[in-house]
Amino acid sequence: MANFVLGKDGKAYYNATPLTATGAVTGSELDNIKDVNSDLSTGEADITTRANNGWEATAATLKKGTVNFKMVWKPGDAGFEAIQAAWEASGEIALMFLDGPVGTAGSQGISGNFTVTNFSRDEQLTEAMTVDVSVKPSSFTTWHKVSGS
Repeated sequence: MANFVLGKDGKAYYNATPLTATGAVTGSELDNIKDVNSDLSTGEADITTRANNGWEATAATLKKGTVNFKMVWKPGDAGFEAIQAAWEASGEIALMFLDGPVGTAGSQGISGNFTVTNFSRDEQLTEAMTVDVSVKPSSFTTWHKVSGS
């Protein structure tokens, strides 16, 4: 078995109905997406005191994130329609981005309700029309890891 994961093996799932508690998103695979980038980070607080021997000291504070992905512009596709509807309504959509299938023990990634903050159409002359999507966690966010059966 390889000790790496290929990007093509990542999976995304959605449910147009937002979560009402922290947990895994149950719904459909969002298979009309191309490249995905999860920009996850943690804020920091300066906790330096004179007792730190001249070193700055830092404590982690709030986690934040943005997930960016590209979709083929495909009206009629259920996943596309759900993302577009969430953007149009300035509402939430339940999403989960895993490094493998939801049915595979050990698959992991961010899960929760997200707000669509970017929905920009790209119309390159020689390519399929696409939309660049950015989503940010809005509620019930967690790092989900699929447990063994």
